[in-house]
Amino acid sequence: MNTALTIAGSDSSGGAGIQADIKTMTMNGVYAMSAITSLTAQNTVGVTGIYNVTPEFLAQELDAVFSDIRPDAVKIGMLSDAGLIRVSGEKLQQYGAKHIVLDPVMVATSGARLLAEEAVTVLVKVLLPLAELVTPNIPEAEVLSGGSIKSKEDMERAAETIAARYGCHVLLKGGHSVSDANDFLYEQGKGRWFKGERIENPNTHGTGCTLSSAIAANLAKGYSLEDSVGRAKEYLSGALSAMLDLGAGSGPMNHAFALTGKFSD
Repeated sequence: MNTALTIAGSDSSGGAGIQADIKTMTMNGVYAMSAITSLTAQNTVGVTGIYNVTPEFLAQELDAVFSDIRPDAVKIGMLSDAGLIRVSGEKLQQYGAKHIVLDPVMVATSGARLLAEEAVTVLVKVLLPLAELVTPNIPEAEVLSGGSIKSKEDMERAAETIAARYGCHVLLKGGHSVSDANDFLYEQGKGRWFKGERIENPNTHGTGCTLSSAIAANLAKGYSLEDSVGRAKEYLSGALSAMLDLGAGSGPMNHAFALTGKFSD
């Protein structure tokens, strides 16, 4: 069985972070493992507390995983400080990790900064060059490319700039504000648009985590990057289309929408 590792924080409400990653990887047919970077007290309304693990403990988690059940792919989510970013990069290099998908959680779609400037600098220097694919939203892509993104043409230019600057492939997530949820993949000098299915569902908690984890799962199974992105977007559309409605705020998706069998009844 193919395997995948997620390096990310825990979401106590189960809609994003480690929990969403494990559900997504499992539903996409791989054995999921995790290295938890932080504990969060959160629900569909917001985050009320964050407790980070130490870099030393994160290193122990990564040693435990790679020394026993080697992952075929790695998804990286939010790393909340520079020390955790550095140790992740060191361990991924030490073990020669393959198929690294980085969801660079730096800036919320609202524009709010989620990482301190020092941590962003370390993320860019340490992890982007290791990644096979980076999956920024538009505000994050503006930080990484150094330019404003207001149109599809801007998205294409930004993706090309990021790829050239950091040596990774780029999936720039459009979002409704620019491209009606269409995403642009820039790979080895070529670009491709992936049309996003417009789904009128206000419950979108964890979409970024889910998309990047599904891509990593498909890379772990041996699919090409282009096919992995296509399959991941199809899975995300299915999870949103299931119209799960939980919680008082922006709720989670139904990651198990395709689960059938005796034990799912």
